[in-house]
Amino acid sequence: MGGLAALAREAGHQVTGCDAGVYPPMSDQLRALGIDLIEGFGADQMALQPDMFVIGNVVSRARLPDGTPKFPLMEAILDAGLPYTSGPQWLAEHVLQGRHVLAVAGTHGKTTTTSMLAWILESAGQQPGFLIGGVPLNFGLSARLGATQRPAPAPTPLGAAPLFVIEADEYDTAFFDKRSKFVHYRPRTAVLNNLEFDHADIFDDLAAIERQFHHLVRTVPPSGRVVTNGLEESLARVLHTGCWSEVTSFGAAVSDFYAVGDPQAFDVMHQGRRVARVEWSLTGVHNQLNALAAIAAAHHVGVSPEQAASALATFQNVKRRMELRGTVGGVAVYDDFAHHPTALRTTLDGLRRSLGSSARILAVFEPRSNTMKLGAMKSQLPWALEPADLAFCHTAGLDWDAAEALAPLGVGPGQRAQTAADIDTLVAQVVQSARPGDHVVCMSNGGFGGIHAKLLQALQN
Repeated sequence: MGGLAALAREAGHQVTGCDAGVYPPMSDQLRALGIDLIEGFGADQMALQPDMFVIGNVVSRARLPDGTPKFPLMEAILDAGLPYTSGPQWLAEHVLQGRHVLAVAGTHGKTTTTSMLAWILESAGQQPGFLIGGVPLNFGLSARLGATQRPAPAPTPLGAAPLFVIEADEYDTAFFDKRSKFVHYRPRTAVLNNLEFDHADIFDDLAAIERQFHHLVRTVPPSGRVVTNGLEESLARVLHTGCWSEVTSFGAAVSDFYAVGDPQAFDVMHQGRRVARVEWSLTGVHNQLNALAAIAAAHHVGVSPEQAASALATFQNVKRRMELRGTVGGVAVYDDFAHHPTALRTTLDGLRRSLGSSARILAVFEPRSNTMKLGAMKSQLPWALEPADLAFCHTAGLDWDAAEALAPLGVGPGQRAQTAADIDTLVAQVVQSARPGDHVVCMSNGGFGGIHAKLLQALQN
């Protein structure tokens, strides 16, 4: 929603917004754009008299224990019969029309892959617009409109249409529109990065999510391209249900695009022929796959794999994706957005591969997503944290016993895992355990109570 606000402001609209507990980097970006941010959802905001209310999917008709509305502003909008729409629908109607949309979907890696693709197109002189669920360090902002005409048209249908790269989320659109957000985007290039069970609060099982991904595939035109991870059985099932566009695969040895070599330096193969080499600062097999997806998508709009690989050499990743926040007394503290067990494991695996077996990794995490709060994947946590030497779990707000879930690792002082119900206790546990040469990775999809700064401060003391 913050990125949407930035696009609306760039398009010339006057924009205000409200939310609860907004945290960096989005709060900083909105402030820099001069967008007024109101704390809370009070009905008094009706006095702003906007022409349109754009409703995010955090808003609902929920009631508090005392029976009052959780979102009084929404109730007032409905009572007054004022115009409102969802973020994805507003975007589709006011920004994406007439553009070649490149949409990146998947359970993991959407933000990173979308950022890679936008940077590849930017480096190729295409001046793409983009909307990304994070802040790519190469751009320093999460959204922009981009060129209104494509600087270098390609000899393809709509080859002169300006490009827009969007992170395509499968979460539902709004309380009044339960379709996945990405069905609004009508991409001509659709990247299916991976697909696992997630969002247990709105999906019953993996098959329900696969159905939504198939709805996305149904919207890709015949001249479009579906770029799919050849290693994922779930995506194979999605495409088997029906596909009416060109399909390009990546990842597997039999895929159209695959990699040969270490994730930090590898050859890009296209249909068995070496077409480029990527040498960059990112680690992990997951980022190697993200790169292949971005290269294959850029190829669809006329950017060669060699150009794409050259751009990736200068790719700086995204804020909160293994972002080094500081080093104190030889202890490095990182921030990472991981929250799903597979994402935790992937992040830690990538760091372990980079560091080798001698350095210690301390994993500090909070199960904050709706899926994790429900405990739907708590049994996977020991596996997810296996690459770390020590694990520290923030347990506030959980209805399930984290110590019991982590029991296979051993829980308690001097054990491999510890739990804490508040941030200060968690910080004290980490500081007591840390020693020079350690790498502390803080993983959450929220602000995590400012734990990174607190850790660095405590380590100094």
